[in-house]
Amino acid sequence: MLRVIDSKGKLLGVITKQEALLQAQERDEDLVLIAQHADPPVAKIIDFKKFLYQEEKKSKEARKGIKKSIVKDLKLSLFIGPADFDRVVKKGIEFLKAGNQLRLNLTLKGREMGKKQMAFDLIKKYITQLGEVNVSKEPRIEGRVIRAVVARKK
Repeated sequence: MLRVIDSKGKLLGVITKQEALLQAQERDEDLVLIAQHADPPVAKIIDFKKFLYQEEKKSKEARKGIKKSIVKDLKLSLFIGPADFDRVVKKGIEFLKAGNQLRLNLTLKGREMGKKQMAFDLIKKYITQLGEVNVSKEPRIEGRVIRAVVARKK
């Protein structure tokens, strides 16, 4: 026994599976099981290809409004000057306002490897200068590069 609904949403009643299939064939449409775990299960008589087409259209419309977030790379150095630091901060704020994420890279060269704590402090100072942001990936060292990823708070 199935509870059957037609393509217009009208309830046809609780009928057997064979009767529902016959009604679907008479209308040149398909019988689709909607709610399997209901008591009795619910089926709908619809044109399945048309249904799939409409679902695809809905998903495309939903994706139109979504802007993909781009990850922008910014490079810092351990001994960056104050003016350059301010310039990079302004650029980072600009990228975040545009809806992008920032990947901060600080490469340690030669003897700078001995000053890792100083490098982590510089990255944290940069993140605080950006203002209200979400830190997607905390600063961590990967070889000779310290990386962090930040995004705008929503």
